[in-house]
Amino acid sequence: MQRQFKIFADPVHGFVMVPKGLVLELVQHPVVQRLRRIRQLGVGHLVFPGAEHTRFGHALGAMALMHEALLHLREKGVTINEEEFEAGLIVALLHDVGHAPFSHTLESVFMEDFQHEYMSRALMDDLNRAFGGRLELALGMFDGIYPRPFFQELISSQLDVDRLDYLRRDSFYTGVSEGKVGVGRILKTLTVFPSGSYHGRLAVEEKGIYAVENFLIARKLMYWQVYLHKTVLAGDHVLHALFLHARKQAKRDPSSALPPETSPTLRYFLEHTLTLQDIQRPDVRKQFCMLDDSDILFSLKHWAAHPDPVLADLARRFINRQLFRVVFLNEPPSAEIRARWQEQVSDWLLREGLSTPSSLPEILPYYLHIHSTSHHAYEPDNGPIYILQRDGQLQELTTTRYGRLLKPLGALITRTYVCYPKEVPLAIPG
Repeated sequence: MQRQFKIFADPVHGFVMVPKGLVLELVQHPVVQRLRRIRQLGVGHLVFPGAEHTRFGHALGAMALMHEALLHLREKGVTINEEEFEAGLIVALLHDVGHAPFSHTLESVFMEDFQHEYMSRALMDDLNRAFGGRLELALGMFDGIYPRPFFQELISSQLDVDRLDYLRRDSFYTGVSEGKVGVGRILKTLTVFPSGSYHGRLAVEEKGIYAVENFLIARKLMYWQVYLHKTVLAGDHVLHALFLHARKQAKRDPSSALPPETSPTLRYFLEHTLTLQDIQRPDVRKQFCMLDDSDILFSLKHWAAHPDPVLADLARRFINRQLFRVVFLNEPPSAEIRARWQEQVSDWLLREGLSTPSSLPEILPYYLHIHSTSHHAYEPDNGPIYILQRDGQLQELTTTRYGRLLKPLGALITRTYVCYPKEVPLAIPG
């Protein structure tokens, strides 16, 4: 008998079964295959050598977890027909197709006010037309307008298959064991409340509360140990500064500002001013789907020999991993300290020939970056996690007798930092 699934070997979840037919055709489509050429963690591989995994693996992983979650809900008596099941897999597979190269680092450079969710939605529309309207149900789930809200909560909430996969996957590939999540336990304890209701919402049975606690703590640890690691922040800034400068130069002199070896697709986004509304243009989406990490790296290798000293310096720093230093501060620096740092870095830029006195206002922010980053592992006011008690009552996680200790995870933690060249000996207070 012919198999109904194509099997992909995945080191995180084991074997991923992709149903033949529409879902497999979507997996094989160029819009999805492009995700093989975009790293999941952006510049994370500069810190964690194993973090070479891609958004394609994450897309398959999220779909695999959606498959498992829907099977468990069916076992608990939740009615899910075949069309809904397929649509759930599709929306999990396609939820991240709108990501730019190096993920969030360069999104705002390529397009003002860019949000990858909007690009994902537009590309899903294109796929829907290409497949004769067969993605309508998936689009309704993605938009949150399908009358069964638990489908949308499975793909976009504080306890969704997206987060469950990327935490487990990123933990595996970075080697940061603190990020391990009991995904199986969480999926097995998912339910829909009220039971049997067509319009029910997603909840977790009380016996799964410790797995949820582990998930939230792991998320907090992964953010500070991986996603907001100081060297990741340094790599993000160097890359972002490099492309801001390249874009300014390209607009000033499109004919000679960038080497001819620059990727044509990348050149398109640097020479055109695009906004979020331009996502609706088919030509913009076509160019976007041709853009991936390889365009960036190919171009940077050529920019490293460019006569523009700033472009060449920043490109070399990124390619050779000679990044800036990031220091977390106990408190935001005073105006006096900021002025002293600006003077020190400015003097260094002039000595190194990276700037002239007249260009310092433009160049200095590339080499001295004072910023803050923040995170909270759980936001009860933004789509809370509900626990179904043994007595049949539904409670928000932190109001349960077990979950009150999790309230600190809802606190917003903000850390200020300064990013600057290691060659400049800044005096950091404290």
